[in-house]
Amino acid sequence: MSPSAGAHVPLLTGTNSAAEPGSVPGAVFNVATTIIGAGIMSIPAILKVLGVFPSFALILIVAVLAEVSVEFLLRFTHAGETRTYAGVMREAFGSYGAISVQVCVIVTNFGALILYLIIIGDVLSGKESGDEVHLGILQQWFGIHWWNSREVALLITLVLVMLPLVLYRRVESLKYSSAISTLLAVAFVAICSGLAIVALVQGKTQTPKLVPRLDYQTSFFDLFTAVPVVVTAFTFHFNVHPIGFELAKPSDMKTAVRLAIMFCAFIYFTIGLFGYLLFGDSTQSDILINFDQSSDSTVGSLCNSLIRVSYALHIMLVFPILNFSLRSNIDELLFPKKPLLATDNKRFVIITLVLLVFSYLAAIAIPDIWYFFQFLGSTTALCLAFIFPGTIALRDALGISTRKDKIIALVMIILAVVTSVIAISTNIYNALSSKS
Repeated sequence: MSPSAGAHVPLLTGTNSAAEPGSVPGAVFNVATTIIGAGIMSIPAILKVLGVFPSFALILIVAVLAEVSVEFLLRFTHAGETRTYAGVMREAFGSYGAISVQVCVIVTNFGALILYLIIIGDVLSGKESGDEVHLGILQQWFGIHWWNSREVALLITLVLVMLPLVLYRRVESLKYSSAISTLLAVAFVAICSGLAIVALVQGKTQTPKLVPRLDYQTSFFDLFTAVPVVVTAFTFHFNVHPIGFELAKPSDMKTAVRLAIMFCAFIYFTIGLFGYLLFGDSTQSDILINFDQSSDSTVGSLCNSLIRVSYALHIMLVFPILNFSLRSNIDELLFPKKPLLATDNKRFVIITLVLLVFSYLAAIAIPDIWYFFQFLGSTTALCLAFIFPGTIALRDALGISTRKDKIIALVMIILAVVTSVIAISTNIYNALSSKS
């Protein structure tokens, strides 16, 4: 089905056109689950790079711009004759615009699925980082065996947990798993915050830097490498249409998005501060790795285990939300003239299984999440979150943009492009310098 076709058919709604409409709370949970995802894991590392105040300012700015860009998307969607992100771009820029969105969604979501599996692997089976060896929770509990190696643990998780969830045909069907996922994320933040407060009272926390420290190890341009990580953490635009058009009133999606963004910004603020207080400059790009260390008390060790398990479960439940949009965009790109994917069992199952296999193989091959976050946040995620919505408002194919909209869109695009170029250039320079 093409992006512009099916103007009156929700994306991947299933075979029953009279299905019960989605609810606003369900939409909030699904959007929040999409946003929180794996981004929360690298937020404390942002504070290590930027310091407290610049990090909070960056999270706030990206959150506000994310809401503005979604408002652009929803306004042009409701004014046009399409119900997909790719369809909005098609109305503005033709088939090339639609293909650009589909390719970016595929790269971003596939990258995110790989990130999720890497994090799950880190939690269950540990990670080696240079001379440091971080044991996984299964290895700490049962010792090192073949069955709790990274490859086997991830394979079992995919088959027993992810596969049943990704076989759902409607995104609304995931509202309960999304609710549980969001509650697990809140539990993770609450336990982490409690540990940080206790450590603060006992005088065991490290003094956080409030602003970045520029020295021979960190240059001014290195600070821009943190921006893509936050951008990726707030990139959820690919799920706006699938979630919004299952609501009884699609216009309610704007409310759901605002509530979800406010909630997620608070979660990011909290985990960033308390996670950084706990580990300071030793904070890993995936903070879950830091919780493998032993604690002074049984309660502390139990909390460390709860933190890791709760977030690993959270990531497992986020996985199907990202897989949903990825699968539908791949189908739109490869089979534009076929019927809805949810109505074709053979095509649906084949695409689902292929995605699981390739994401599993990639997660086994890729060791670290920080550079993956930077790559996505500097390229495809940046396009989906800011550049494409901004260009839609500037193009104004439907004649509904105000002068204020165009100014905001232009500023958003300029900021996105400048930070992206600097971040990519800095990463390339650092990579070449480390080899020389």
